[in-house]
Amino acid sequence: MANGNPAHNPYGRDHKGQYTRTIEHAQRDAHAAELRAQGHTYQQIADELGIEKSGAIRAVRRAIRDACAGPGKQLVDLEVQRLEAMYDQVLDILERDHPVVSHGRIVKDDAGMPLVDDEMKLKAIDRALRTRESFRKLLGLDAPSRVSVEAEQLGREITRLLDAAMDPEDTGDDDT
Repeated sequence: MANGNPAHNPYGRDHKGQYTRTIEHAQRDAHAAELRAQGHTYQQIADELGIEKSGAIRAVRRAIRDACAGPGKQLVDLEVQRLEAMYDQVLDILERDHPVVSHGRIVKDDAGMPLVDDEMKLKAIDRALRTRESFRKLLGLDAPSRVSVEAEQLGREITRLLDAAMDPEDTGDDDT
């Protein structure tokens, strides 16, 4: 928020008072990124948009994140479709009876009926579980493990350090 003015905040408030991103602000962020791509400094972008320099930096970063979000979602959707197709095939295999085969011949019981190979069903169950696990990982449905929580914290710290290194206000350098 520049100078306490809510109009310069990149988010509006919803009915619960929570900040939510508006289309207008997303468009402004995209415009900031366009200006940056044209070689404008962050200060020039800030001046044109009527915001502070730090707000211009954040606007460009948000626009970059937004630009990556669409293709990222498309990739996730494609992977979900592939996993669904694999899972359907596994279920088809699981529903069939598979005869026991020994030395290239179907093994039969005393009544002449083929013996059912439970090993094939167990393998199909294992594949079904692995496919579902892939779904959960892809969609982030599993609770984070202790290691991943620590990794997330490390990732946030690295991001903070990189942001500080790239932020001219923190380094004392001019816009680049």
